[in-house]
Amino acid sequence: MKTLYLDCGMGAAGDMLTAALLELLPDPDAFIARLNAIGIPEVKFARERVPQCGILGTKITVTVRGIEESTCDAHKHCHEHCREHEYSHEHAHEHSHGHEHCHEHGHSHEHTHSHEHMHSHEHTHSHEHTHVHRGMADMEALISALLLPEKVKRDVTAVYHLIADAESAAHGVPVSEIHFHEVGALDAVADIAAVCLLIDTLAPEKIVASPVHVGSGHVHCAHGILPVPAPATAFILRGVPAYSTDIRGELCTPTGAALLKHFADEFGAMPLMKTQAVGYGMGTKKFEQLNCVRALLGDSPEQAETIFELCCNVDDMTPEAVGFAMERLFDAGALDVYTTPIGMKKSRPGVLLCVMCSASVRDTVIQALFKHTTTLGVREQSSRRYVLRRRFKTLETSDGTVRVKSAEGYGVSRSKYEYED
Repeated sequence: MKTLYLDCGMGAAGDMLTAALLELLPDPDAFIARLNAIGIPEVKFARERVPQCGILGTKITVTVRGIEESTCDAHKHCHEHCREHEYSHEHAHEHSHGHEHCHEHGHSHEHTHSHEHMHSHEHTHSHEHTHVHRGMADMEALISALLLPEKVKRDVTAVYHLIADAESAAHGVPVSEIHFHEVGALDAVADIAAVCLLIDTLAPEKIVASPVHVGSGHVHCAHGILPVPAPATAFILRGVPAYSTDIRGELCTPTGAALLKHFADEFGAMPLMKTQAVGYGMGTKKFEQLNCVRALLGDSPEQAETIFELCCNVDDMTPEAVGFAMERLFDAGALDVYTTPIGMKKSRPGVLLCVMCSASVRDTVIQALFKHTTTLGVREQSSRRYVLRRRFKTLETSDGTVRVKSAEGYGVSRSKYEYED
């Protein structure tokens, strides 16, 4: 199985993920040229090889109208957002955000922002340009117009929605009222589109990410001082294993968190795999340890899962009652329920009722067996189950919506339409 492992021991951000994945390709320069042709207005990608802690890796630079937005993190975020930082991350880009910093390009403003790196800003710049803000509908239209495969566009839109939803929840305003600063919005779309296109190009069958290091300390914004992880990042990382250490600063940005949340099939230790390529996506801020996202691409063996088979014999239930019990067992989380006709004591015809389930719902299924059948005992045995990876997609046809189930693995690929549809 083609497996991608993302080591997020120093957090994650859009450009770091881009750089790490880019190193897995045989011709990174050709891919940069492809990125520069996807049609994000006035955006340009560039890569450079940089050393850090004795390791050579890749750093990605995204410029909007010739300005390296990552060195002016203010613009990456939404007008409604107050987002923070005293960046100890790559995106601090050598300015150690006490948040009153001056840039050589600019406009004097103090407002709040919403994605990749959001700071409260009081900084003056040496040239003026108009502040334009885009709503979510504007961003969807921009993404729709990009020269990308439709699947990649859907991924980009989904990731951007994760960020917008997080900003909405953090600030208590509807998504429709979230407005992204134009320059920052373009920069964030660039990061997201790059990662989504890289994932599509690499086409891993499984993506595993390590638990996410979020950093520690506090960040400053227009509304005050907030803890790390920032509110939007914390919202996105719900359900994702994350941790903090004594490294000060924000290591995981909302864009990095959203990309991991969207693409990772699971979070945990590096799986058993034969590594074929390793990529290092470098951050700019220097620490005692290597500040990067590391990506490893290779092959991992198909793995069996442990399931439990729970069985009982019944000879005093009607067929209707058995059918009702089967429905309730599926409701309890059973993977499969089936019956076999058997002969029992006193020459009675009976039913062998078997339920397959995972360990996580075993107790619930046992309880349902006793509740909805007349059995006085349940037998259990564990098995190793090998499965094809299954996915569903929906097709719109002239006769209506049709679901398609596909299955892949062990050198096999097949699909079929849902009979009910």
